Amino acid sequence: MLALALSVLAVPAVWAAGAATPLDAYLDNLKTLRTTFLQTLADPHGREIDRATGTLIVSRPGKFSWEIHPQSVSAAAASPTSATNSGQLMVCDGLNLWFLDRDLDQVTVKPVDAALSATPAMLLSGAVDIRQRFSVTPGGERMGLTWVLVEPRGAQADFRSALFGFAHDDLKRMILEDKLGQTATIIFEKIERNGPVGLSEVSFTPPAGADVIGTPRK
Repeated sequence: MLALALSVLAVPAVWAAGAATPLDAYLDNLKTLRTTFLQTLADPHGREIDRATGTLIVSRPGKFSWEIHPQSVSAAAASPTSATNSGQLMVCDGLNLWFLDRDLDQVTVKPVDAALSATPAMLLSGAVDIRQRFSVTPGGERMGLTWVLVEPRGAQADFRSALFGFAHDDLKRMILEDKLGQTATIIFEKIERNGPVGLSEVSFTPPAGADVIGTPRK
């Protein structure tokens, strides 16, 4: 599905390789970010297989919280409902990357420099060097957005490629293809840029009783 999206994005010839993109400009002036989002997941054939709502909080450099809750649609009411006591939470506190799976009541933790999975949330937070770890190229214009294509240089990344869509210098959408060929489309809503973010919002303490795998750096 992402390959199809890429095939219809014409790359402007005036953008030279390595030139600054809207993503570079966006990150240069970004200190904090708070946004809600809707995420849909499609299989390699383009069929929607999952839907979730979430919240992203970024405090640069190097801290973020990415939380998603699965969403179901009632066949009768055709209205989405979210399960707030399920889903996943990923927090980077600057030293460690924490991952909480509420369904399993399990926490995984690794030091940041040993867990650079190169997720888009890490890229936005400044936890990784964008130009060192990613190939960043223009992705053309489509659906009223200007796109930037980001591809990890290393095999440790948990996604193959990502498209970042901008409108009037604001990040509106991301389209990610994972290693299984699944495509996640993330539509950002209620965006607050460079507003206050509390330290507790980008910190993490394992819930009581949760299984903890790994040892955090202190």
